[in-house]
Amino acid sequence: MSKGEDKPKRVVVIADLHCGHEYGLTPPDWWYRDDVQNERVSEIAHFQRALWDFYEKSINSLKPIDILLVNGDCIHGKEEKAGGAELITLDRHEQVRMAKEAIQLAEAKKVRLLYGTRYHVGKNEDFESILADLLGGDVAVHGHDFFNVNGTTIDIKHKIANSTVPHGRMTALARARLWNVIWNAEQERQPKANIFIRSHVHYYGCCGGNNWFAFTTPALCYNSTYGIRSCEGLVDVGIISFDFSPEGNYKWRIIKATFPSLKVLPESL
Repeated sequence: MSKGEDKPKRVVVIADLHCGHEYGLTPPDWWYRDDVQNERVSEIAHFQRALWDFYEKSINSLKPIDILLVNGDCIHGKEEKAGGAELITLDRHEQVRMAKEAIQLAEAKKVRLLYGTRYHVGKNEDFESILADLLGGDVAVHGHDFFNVNGTTIDIKHKIANSTVPHGRMTALARARLWNVIWNAEQERQPKANIFIRSHVHYYGCCGGNNWFAFTTPALCYNSTYGIRSCEGLVDVGIISFDFSPEGNYKWRIIKATFPSLKVLPESL
């Protein structure tokens, strides 16, 4: 065993923070005022507080955290398709500072970032690289990587295909696992993985088989005009944590947000 593998390790996975969007993960210094008469602004302000409260309490309940995996789309970006109408700030450097504050709250011993989609994190640059530099410490950023934690191998990257039907949501996860098997068996160019983690789709999913499990992670954002007008399907808000024993066993826990702002009430006519 290498040093450090003789003790349990906790790995926490967060993804799709979309800092900078009004309904993204927003630290207190960037909250909208909640004492204004504008109904829309007031609604956003209450959501920002509720989401941060959920995140802060969840992260604190999971400490101490050995490894924090941040699986892409830490910032929302320029939002070109919507003209920036839903942004707290168009300044992506400011969005990076929001993400930095959220990540540092975890006080993780190690942080590994995964690049998100170009639309959000930079078409001609990678703002998650800037985020990694600002965080400092034991931090690195990857596009698709593999991590060995107490003998268990994690295969993680941000993007995965969505499905328009509930029963098809596990297909892409199973396909990711199958590709890993092929890369390993035929090419010997990837380590054989036990846990597969993908994000991007903003819902929690899990499937598995003999000595492997695959997950799509919930998001840490919720509302957007794109999602409301263009998408179908359940969206989840939350965090996944894993505990790895020195013997090579592991278990996971999903923490989902349930605060009232996530619920839609019908209008009485």
